[in-house]
Amino acid sequence: MPVEIDIEHVAKLARIELTDDERAMLRDQLGIILDHAAKVGEVAADDVPPAASAIPRSNVFRDDVPEPSLSQEAALANAPEHVDGRFRVPKIADTGP
Repeated sequence: MPVEIDIEHVAKLARIELTDDERAMLRDQLGIILDHAAKVGEVAADDVPPAASAIPRSNVFRDDVPEPSLSQEAALANAPEHVDGRFRVPKIADTGP
């Protein structure tokens, strides 16, 4: 199925300058690419449901189950400084006057 391609327009959109030989070569190559793309559209796939992935997937996340975590004392045990049960860090932003 021959396809008419406006190579000048495509080159302008791509912001490239083409010689006459490059235009002729690209016209042929783009025609072949579009023919192959059209063949992909002809695949009889009415019985195949649309899918986001070719491989069936299930939820890959684990269940969110609460578990015991560090106590406040254990979390602060290796902190260089802590005050009133919180990490003490250097000031990094000026809050204004």
